[in-house]
Amino acid sequence: MHPRRHVPLVPQLLLALACLSPPAMASAHGFTLLGPVAMAGDRLPQAQVADAFGCHGGNRSPALRWLRVPPGARSFAVTAFDMDAPTGSGWWHWIAYDLPAGTTRLPAGAGAADGAGLPAGARQARNDFGAPGYGGACPPAGDAPHRYVFTVHALDVDALEIPADATPAMVRFLIHRHAIAQASVTARYAR
Repeated sequence: MHPRRHVPLVPQLLLALACLSPPAMASAHGFTLLGPVAMAGDRLPQAQVADAFGCHGGNRSPALRWLRVPPGARSFAVTAFDMDAPTGSGWWHWIAYDLPAGTTRLPAGAGAADGAGLPAGARQARNDFGAPGYGGACPPAGDAPHRYVFTVHALDVDALEIPADATPAMVRFLIHRHAIAQASVTARYAR
């Protein structure tokens, strides 16, 4: 018979709270993303809305800035994802990767198809519209507000080995495989 071990309640409580913390605070170092909205859940600005499919926005990627980069980050990837798209698997609006280790911000419009606003060496995958770069929000008319999750991923490699014609799923697989931390901000949009 083994004696019953007593585990203090405070560490158990802290562990439970850590599991509930939002993705932006998932890193022990406080890795944080500041995005197109002041607080999670705010309305996505019109500048980040598509100018197609009945939507009339600026179709520009937002300015993003990240703080407290975790040790060991050798490059970054940035993604924008609509988790409420009526596809059964969401909708990838933007995937930029191979952002150099010293990068801590992207200006508004960095996600243009030509990638001219990205740091040297950075690349963009096709989004679910089928083109490289940022594709703005445009949920179906009448839908409840969709959640658009902007995430910066700190990676443990200098560059991802990805073919130019890779699908968003393949790029996300490699990002996930090499991520050491991530931070997110979520905005909502409906029309």
